[in-house]
Amino acid sequence: MRAVDFAPLLRSSIGFENLNRLVDFATRGDSDAYPPYNIEKLGDGAYRISMAVAGFSRSELDITVQENVLIVVGRAGDGAENGGREYLHRGIAKRAFERRFQLADTIKVTAAGYENGLLNIDLVREVPEHKKPRRIAIDGELAAEVALTTDERDAA
Repeated sequence: MRAVDFAPLLRSSIGFENLNRLVDFATRGDSDAYPPYNIEKLGDGAYRISMAVAGFSRSELDITVQENVLIVVGRAGDGAENGGREYLHRGIAKRAFERRFQLADTIKVTAAGYENGLLNIDLVREVPEHKKPRRIAIDGELAAEVALTTDERDAA
């Protein structure tokens, strides 16, 4: 019997566990590991994506959100910016990339920052009031309990 590892499917999805959409997204062929990134959970409903984009300037990076997909694009500048440098070894990759992250309906991008070669994108889960869990009274028991505590408070 073979075990199935779903970890690669969960890496680029934030805020939902809908397996059908994850499998569909994973089968699109997004297997390139450049640039490396982390997804952190900062608190209750707060997330951060940190991407290592060393060598890119702010003007070479573009972040868009379209139909619950966060798209980060890096455009590598032309060779003219090398200033006549000759590399014996070039280990710092600076190539064009496009990274996509599938977002849940309740996840909103709140901010983005670039510092020390890391692109940080802050996300927050905003659940609308009509989707939040609420308690439903069974045969009016909850209403009777509230009335009882209100009468006791008035008597005191």
